[in-house]
Amino acid sequence: MPPWFPTAPCTPGRCTAHPGTGHRAGDRVGRRPGTATAGPLRALARLAAGAGTVLLGVLLAPGTAPLPSATRLALVRCWARTVVRAFGVRARYTGNPAPAGPLLVVANHVSWLDVPLLAAVLPGRAVAKAEVRHWPVLGTLAALGGTLFVERDRLRALPGTVRAVTGALADGGRVVVFPEGSTWCGRAGGRFRPAVFQAALDAGCAVQPVRIAYRPTEGAAYVGDDPLGASLWRVVTTRRLTAEVHAADPLPGGRYPDRRALAAAAERAVARPAALRPATAQRAVASDSANLSPPSVHQRAMPRPAAASSSRTPS
Repeated sequence: MPPWFPTAPCTPGRCTAHPGTGHRAGDRVGRRPGTATAGPLRALARLAAGAGTVLLGVLLAPGTAPLPSATRLALVRCWARTVVRAFGVRARYTGNPAPAGPLLVVANHVSWLDVPLLAAVLPGRAVAKAEVRHWPVLGTLAALGGTLFVERDRLRALPGTVRAVTGALADGGRVVVFPEGSTWCGRAGGRFRPAVFQAALDAGCAVQPVRIAYRPTEGAAYVGDDPLGASLWRVVTTRRLTAEVHAADPLPGGRYPDRRALAAAAERAVARPAALRPATAQRAVASDSANLSPPSVHQRAMPRPAAASSSRTPS
């Protein structure tokens, strides 16, 4: 991969073992008897319900176009909450999200679940990698949702991506971005890349930091080369998987001198309390010199004009 891509030290073998497995870092992921996991029948039912709800959203999305904007957003929030619950995840929302209006929503990135969790409370246009556009079902859903797709390996396209985000914000829209540029396991986190924050400054809008945490973290983490199928199965087989989504106080863009200061403030607002943050969380993502703008919905995203994407998960 290009040297400017943000990376995380998190790997499936180190970060996604279920609680109580007793595995050492680097061991093959597995479970021992007594681990809190759902039975195969319940897991299959959750998988079918979740996939069915996602597909239903794809089929019904075109029919919502004539509806008023407020009605569409309400339907999106309802659908996103249903998707999360169908996969067996309980969500807890706290904080005070900013009211309607142009807003850059930034959050830490742990799982593909981050996307519907944010859509359930702060629906907006996501930024995701261009490859997502070609994914079966999910690519169609992302396109219908107005996702801004970015081409990760074209550094020269970064300014165009920032302009596209600025335009969406200037039109009064809401854009959702994962500034770490890669998924992390949740125990540790990466630095917020500053490029996309320039869009908030140029559009004169606020930034809404959101912290996402899972209990148990291992059930939701989607990192490294973890296949989507393996992550889906881990989610539906984890009992009592809970997502905690906290909307911190919005940050007025005009209060900060530049995008770096604004990015640092958003990162602090999203970071876990220092007493709970492991030493590994201090490790910065490799090579920040390119100041790449966060892509979005999953693993190592990069930019391209007019579209957004996340690196690996459904967006």
